[in-house]
Amino acid sequence: QVQLVESGGGLVQAGGSLRLSCAASGRSFSSYAMGWFRQAPGKEREFVGGSSWSGGTAYYADSVKGRFTISRDNAKNTVYLQMNSLKPEDTAVYYCAAGPLVAATPSGFDYWGQGTQVTVSS
Repeated sequence: QVQLVESGGGLVQAGGSLRLSCAASGRSFSSYAMGWFRQAPGKEREFVGGSSWSGGTAYYADSVKGRFTISRDNAKNTVYLQMNSLKPEDTAVYYCAAGPLVAATPSGFDYWGQGTQVTVSS
C-alpha cells in the first residue's frame, strides 16, 4: 500500500511557475514508477508525465514537453512536478499516481493522491 499526498497547487498568472510535490508513505516507494495526471472540468483525466522508479527516465505529454520537469527524491519519498511557462490551458486538478511502470492511461497506476488545484489566469 502507498498513500500519496499532493501539495503546491495554487493560482498563478500565465507565464509563471509552480512546483507540485507528492509525498508518499507506505512501503517501497522507490520501487514504484510515478505519474502525474491532470483533469480539467468536463474533461477526462490526462497524462502529464511520469518517472521511472529510479528517476533515470522521464516521460512527458507533448503539451507540456519543454515546460514541465519531473524529478523524484527516493530518500524523501517525494516526487516533484516543476511547471514553468504556465498557460491558462494548464488549469486543472493535478494528481500523482504510483504503479509498476509509467503508463499514459490512469488504469496503469494503482495508487492515487487526492489532487491539488492549479489555476492559471490569463
